[in-house]
Amino acid sequence: MSHHFPALLVIAPLLSAFFISGAGWLNRRFCLPLAVASLGVAGLSALSLFWRVVQQGPVLYRLGGWDPPWGIAYAVDFLNAPVLVLICIVALLNLWASHRQVEEQFKEKTGAFYTLYVLMVTGLLGITVTGDAFNLYVLLEIASLSGYGLIAMGEDRAPLATLNYVYMGTIGACFYLLGIGYLYIVTGSLNMADIARILPGLYENKAVLTALIICLVGLWLKMAFFPLHVWLPNAYTFAPVPSAALIAPLMTKVMVYVMIRLMLTVFTPGYVFSTLGINDAVVWFAVIAIVMGAILALGQRDLKKMISYIIVAEVGYMVGGAWLGNRAGMTGAILHIINDALMTLCLFLAVAAITYRMKSYTFSSLKGLIRKMPFTMGAFILGGLSIIGVPPTCGFFSKWYLITGALQAGHYGFMAALLFSSLVNVVLFFRIIEIGFFEPFNEGHGHGEHGPEPMNEAPLSILVPLWIVALGLVVVGVYTSEIITHVLQFAIPKAIL
Repeated sequence: MSHHFPALLVIAPLLSAFFISGAGWLNRRFCLPLAVASLGVAGLSALSLFWRVVQQGPVLYRLGGWDPPWGIAYAVDFLNAPVLVLICIVALLNLWASHRQVEEQFKEKTGAFYTLYVLMVTGLLGITVTGDAFNLYVLLEIASLSGYGLIAMGEDRAPLATLNYVYMGTIGACFYLLGIGYLYIVTGSLNMADIARILPGLYENKAVLTALIICLVGLWLKMAFFPLHVWLPNAYTFAPVPSAALIAPLMTKVMVYVMIRLMLTVFTPGYVFSTLGINDAVVWFAVIAIVMGAILALGQRDLKKMISYIIVAEVGYMVGGAWLGNRAGMTGAILHIINDALMTLCLFLAVAAITYRMKSYTFSSLKGLIRKMPFTMGAFILGGLSIIGVPPTCGFFSKWYLITGALQAGHYGFMAALLFSSLVNVVLFFRIIEIGFFEPFNEGHGHGEHGPEPMNEAPLSILVPLWIVALGLVVVGVYTSEIITHVLQFAIPKAIL
């Protein structure tokens, strides 16, 4: 049975989507248990594969017994094993935290929501585990189409934001597919390992350069790399909170993973960092992304849009770190995939708790919230401290590696952008603390006519997963050294110094 864990990662949630859809018509009470069971199977498979990779090395699984490059292969190694675990953890914790809101908000549509939810997780897991470049495109479309549906289930401007996302996402996917088409023309293969074996003799071919650039543009669109980010703020802001809390932590991070996968194991570091010669330009684009994301976040007046622009800046962190061309920068970029997913989940789960009680996520609704919802705001503040980069939270350590990589590369502009973004994040989160603790500025100061305002916390079903994630930010930070020593250092080729 354990031999088939790579297939179970994708098959379990994929098949469950059909049963959940049927249950949505027959008996909606079965939708949530089916979703939890399928994601639980996927999560156990991911953990087992992670442990197997750490103990024995990379795992190769041949779908249908067909050997690559003719057949599709699923490959689990030190780069994607932690990402697979991360996807399952985020999906399960968000499902736990949001199920009450889903049942209240969607009612007749709960079957549709959970179907789209598990389909999106299916796509993300498949993107991460596949070793076939075209199969990645198919799974990317599964994840994207499901994501469009999840966002469109929101109110107000959600349909329009979704339409914008559909346009930009489709263009990004088409660019990626076109780049893979060029690769297939010159190599005659779609298997990533096989392409990497063939490419060194074709590096002088302009089609290879064209393929890489087109693939990168497509992925940058999908990950919202500034200035290709225009779909993200409205999509995440107007999406239902249960949808945003799944998509925001995972979609952009998985796309960063795909970019790093292409850089390290398809086109190889020698070509990407030496022959191509666009490192410096990409890092400067990342500098612009970080600075503009931070500045745009400063101008927002509601939590979801502020966090959305922080994500734009965080994408700049990861892209810039990956393209610094040294081991410290690449380590920081990969580590930040994990850290940023957890930090974003923490913030969005806090927003979910606030929205559940206050029915709003604007800054004006946060007045006195530290007294009304101390546990929610405590977790939110812990997530904010990690975004800022305060030790011992995990955000500090990935940022430390990114700054170290910038110093080693002599790219002081990237280092300055990281420090600038951190200072802006201090302003952003302390502004929230100021509103939540000090406002309203009246004589009673947080007291009603009959004494202190009563605490009105979110339900335990939201608070428990929220605090699991919040404490996880500290745990991951404390064990960063072990994560790098036993996992991430093996994900980066020795050619990168």
